[in-house]
Order: sequence, then C-alpha cells, then structure tokens
Amino acid sequence: MDNHKGKRLFITGIPTAGKSYLAKLLAEQTNAITVLFDKVLDGYMTDPKYEKWINFYWNQDERAYLTQTSPDEQRRNLILQAECFWPLFAKCIRSYQDEMRPVIFDSVSLLPSIVRREFDFPGIILAGSSVEETLIRNQKNPRWSKVSELQELEARTFFDIERPLYLEEAQRFNLPVFEKADDAISYCVDLLK
Repeated sequence: MDNHKGKRLFITGIPTAGKSYLAKLLAEQTNAITVLFDKVLDGYMTDPKYEKWINFYWNQDERAYLTQTSPDEQRRNLILQAECFWPLFAKCIRSYQDEMRPVIFDSVSLLPSIVRREFDFPGIILAGSSVEETLIRNQKNPRWSKVSELQELEARTFFDIERPLYLEEAQRFNLPVFEKADDAISYCVDLLK
C-alpha cells in the first residue's frame, strides 16, 4: 500500500449520481485537488491500449446492447473496462503521493475491489436514489444518447444493473453508500480535514 502525505478520497458509483459535482464541492470546502479520471482518459482516446474501452459504449448499437446484452455481461464489461483503465489510474494516483493537500479521485471506473489492491485510503459510493432521478439527471446531462427512449434504457441500466455491483463492492469493502451527493458532503469533509 502506498503512503500518501496528504488526505485522499476516491468517489465512485453509477453514472449521473453526482460524483463530479460532489468532488467540486469538496474541493471548494477543503482546498483539495480534484482528479476527474474521465478528463484524464480524454488524453488517451487514440491510445491502442485504452481506446477499445474508452470508446466501448460509443462503438455499440446502443439499443441492441442495452436490450440484448445480459445484465451479467454488462457488469462484466464494466469490470473489464475498470481493469483496463486501472494501470493508468494507479500511476496517476501515485503521482500525487507527495502532495500535502487533500486529493479527490473521481470515476465510475474506480471499483473498490481494484483500488484496494494497491491503496487503502477511504472511498465512498454514490448509488443514486431511483430510476426516475437517474433518468432526470441523464436527460439534463446525457451520457450516451439524446434520444429519450434510449436515455430511459440507460437510466435503467445504471440503476438496475450497475448499481447492484457497486452496492456489493460497498458491502465487501465496508464503504459508505450515499444515494445523493449532498448527503455525502459532511462525511467527506470530515475525512479530508
């Protein structure tokens, strides 16, 4: 396990749950550095090592994928994606080892079972509160499609298929779960101060 000089926190969970929103609020309140791994991945869009999984969902027929791929296979793909990105994420996390300020790492691909192989700093999971809330947030900031029917399929996938994986990981690694980002603020501020 790496020893970091400052406080560290990872935020993970389903898309639309408010991870980046929470990271931004926490950075403002604790003078923390925020590392949004989705932004880090933007620099690797054409790297053959990462391209397949960066563009995995964009390279699918969305309707076919969401309606014809089993929930188990969709969860396996989420895990494979997280495994692919992990060496890049771990290297990035280590690059902040000597940083004295708090550092917050945010990504849907930070699965606790992978993070815990190398790091023991705290993490939280944002799980969303309902399919309806997930859909509303997805419509405001589309993750994949701008077509209403597909956005609803996405929301159901995030909440009904991906959410149970995060909840299992939370239980396995004794991580706190919050349905909404605002519910996690005071807990996270206490960890980072």
